[in-house]
Amino acid sequence: MIIFSIGQLGWSMLSGIINAWLVTFYLPTQSDIELGATQFIKPGLVILGFLTILGLITALSRIFDAVTDPLIANLSDRSRNKRGRRIPFMQLAAIPLSVVTVLLFCAPVNAISGINIAWISVFIVLFYLFMTMYCTPYNALISEFGKTQEDRMFISTAISLTFFAGTLLAYTPFVFAGVLRGAGLSFGWSYRACFIALAVIACVAMLLPTFLLKEKEFVDTEPSNQNMFKSLASTFKNKDFRVFVGSDIMYWVGLTLFQTGLPFFVKVSMGIDESYTMIFMGGMTVLSAAFYPFVTSFVRKFGKKKLVIAGFLGLALAYIVTALIKFIPAVPGVVFGVLICVIAAFPMALLGIIPQSIVADVAEAEGKVTGENREGMFFAARTFAMKWGQSLAMLIFTSLAIIGTVQNTDSNDITASSTGLMIVAFVAMAFCALGAVILGFYNEKKVMSIIAKPEEGAAEITPEAPVAADEEAPAEEASADKKDEE
Repeated sequence: MIIFSIGQLGWSMLSGIINAWLVTFYLPTQSDIELGATQFIKPGLVILGFLTILGLITALSRIFDAVTDPLIANLSDRSRNKRGRRIPFMQLAAIPLSVVTVLLFCAPVNAISGINIAWISVFIVLFYLFMTMYCTPYNALISEFGKTQEDRMFISTAISLTFFAGTLLAYTPFVFAGVLRGAGLSFGWSYRACFIALAVIACVAMLLPTFLLKEKEFVDTEPSNQNMFKSLASTFKNKDFRVFVGSDIMYWVGLTLFQTGLPFFVKVSMGIDESYTMIFMGGMTVLSAAFYPFVTSFVRKFGKKKLVIAGFLGLALAYIVTALIKFIPAVPGVVFGVLICVIAAFPMALLGIIPQSIVADVAEAEGKVTGENREGMFFAARTFAMKWGQSLAMLIFTSLAIIGTVQNTDSNDITASSTGLMIVAFVAMAFCALGAVILGFYNEKKVMSIIAKPEEGAAEITPEAPVAADEEAPAEEASADKKDEE
């Protein structure tokens, strides 16, 4: 399970590079341009007055990404590869994903050009394609490797920690790029050199589980026979999964609104330097990770459903405090920042670990009831919902944060107001509260009771002397075996 979690360290590094650096690299600020940054694409909010060219490219690529999730999941679920249904996909995707991540930052024309727009468009699509090829089968293995509740919680905790570590490593160019520029590298190559080093580390981390773990030794399931559309439809026919996905969309909208708005909350609402964004985010993440070892014991005592609802309500409370910044100007912004981090840390721990385990539970229960092993599709459907939630949050944020302002379309950034940000915080709170209400309809007892039932016919075959499907034991031997079992 520890070896398996190393794979998440790899892909989270590459995902972190895109999330942290794509906008910074291709939409440089004036201070970056003075340091030698190149403008590769036309700057400004030139798409409908509130979206950059890069923003449009990213939005369209995420739609493509969401569509490929169920396709890759179905191919993985139906795979009859002798090495397993998941590992071969992961192994095939690891190297291209690492290479494409680097190439995405290597636009060929060293000036504003349509060729650069085409280059970015192609490689961002390839990035999300290979990311899906690795992550969708990888997530399906959470259910298949985790044979018990304790195992699933251990895996969920481990991959949450490696995700945290990978994301932090993706931010290291903040330090090393400056050192490399001091050694004589140009602005662009100081970052590319960092991305190359991180991509090599990430590639090794992603490949390690595919070589060190033999899927067939841990997983013995029949591939699904359903096509993509039928499999996706069957997945959403599961009422408990629909309830979970509904609440999960609310979570991702609320979380993305907060994460996207954090730099604006720090600079505009709190009135302090934007550098505190990293301090608050880092502090909240480290404090959240400190709670991870306790989550499993809390799950045994309270169950997953109650804890996820508690996580929703805890985040909602953090958002209320964020909204109150506008109404209590006498309190220093740093105090608000620390308070928000402390309040949000434990809910983030709960919501960072438990939902993955719930999806694994629902997938296993569905497999026992229907006989169809579609773990990949369940996790892909969750990812599909997550991405639509994130996309919806970006539209909501850009629409609400600018209330009461006039936008400068020559700038890459939106101009947020304190009133707009207060509304964003209240809306994020409302989404989290709604997520808690929706999850209240999840029937955890039914799902867990199905999982607890022994496999049908399991008591009819002894572990010591299994009978092959194409062999028939003599009646006398079968009778003797039955007596022995009894």
